[in-house]
Amino acid sequence: MDFDLFYELAMPPFLSRSEAQAYEETMEEIILADELGFRGAWFVEHHFMRGYSHLSKPDLLIAALSQRTRRIRLGLGVIPLPLHHPVHVAERLATLDILTRGRLEVGIGRGFSPKEFAVFGSPMGHSRESVAETLALVRAHLKREPVTIPPGEPVDILPHAVQSPHPPLWSAAVSPQSFAYAAQEGLGVLAGPFKPWLMTRHDIAAFQAAWTGPGAPRIGMTVGIVCLPDRTQAKRVAAQSLTWFYRQLLETTRPVLESLYPSYEHFHALGRFRALMARGIHLPLLEAFGMAVAGTPDDCIRALRKYEAAGVTHLILAVAAGAAASHTVRESLRLIAQEVMPAFSRPQASA
Repeated sequence: MDFDLFYELAMPPFLSRSEAQAYEETMEEIILADELGFRGAWFVEHHFMRGYSHLSKPDLLIAALSQRTRRIRLGLGVIPLPLHHPVHVAERLATLDILTRGRLEVGIGRGFSPKEFAVFGSPMGHSRESVAETLALVRAHLKREPVTIPPGEPVDILPHAVQSPHPPLWSAAVSPQSFAYAAQEGLGVLAGPFKPWLMTRHDIAAFQAAWTGPGAPRIGMTVGIVCLPDRTQAKRVAAQSLTWFYRQLLETTRPVLESLYPSYEHFHALGRFRALMARGIHLPLLEAFGMAVAGTPDDCIRALRKYEAAGVTHLILAVAAGAAASHTVRESLRLIAQEVMPAFSRPQASA
């Protein structure tokens, strides 16, 4: 497995840090991760989610990091395509690929927030069609093929990406239908952290069986983790940071979990899982569900083996989910790089 990182730019009240501090500490952590040999770092795009995520323009953060890092790949995880004009998406991706010197990874998705759809004037029920239309245009531009937009006007979108045929493309995957769509389109999948590993493992197996893309299927799995020399300390940090993160995630997704939005039926079905979690989110439950890992390097190696065995190619680690002091996150990054990563084979990255 390759080892990547995952960032939401969380602002938990118990850290008492400013937004400026959160951004600066995140950049320092990514610079360290670059030096330690992590393969990549992924950045979400969320809007209007106070506390949970203050990262509304990940492309700007990636642009800044492109000038402060050398090897680590930088990913958009993910762009909610229905919220953006397709031409703007194509232009931004090509520009970022130039700035990163060909280190860009592109994750796409529909988004899940009714408020985002309402504010940006995009009908939630048409999100699947919107993704398909934007993806077709973006792919054509990134491959330097002719592009036309309604009402059939040819456009010369500039600039062009440097990776050939284009930056690696991934899709957020929650429902079984989204895994099937990614396999059909030859996209890598970005899974987790919306549901227990037992459910995601079956989706991954179906994705592998349905894969039609070039090369081997790419499977990214997001997992919350705290890895420290002392098991008791790791559990204590995880009990605060990871449980806070999952409580925030459940609250953030509550509208789509509790209401039946067109084309989001699977989220509504997950409402039963949310009801179980709402009875009391705690670290042992998250560990049992395969949604969190906490302990010493040896503990983490044992816990991460199940993802490798299921065919996960890219383990995407949310180290303390952005809800622990930066010095603790950096300590965890060093231990993972020095003691956990060498225990796993690392295949060549596929585009």
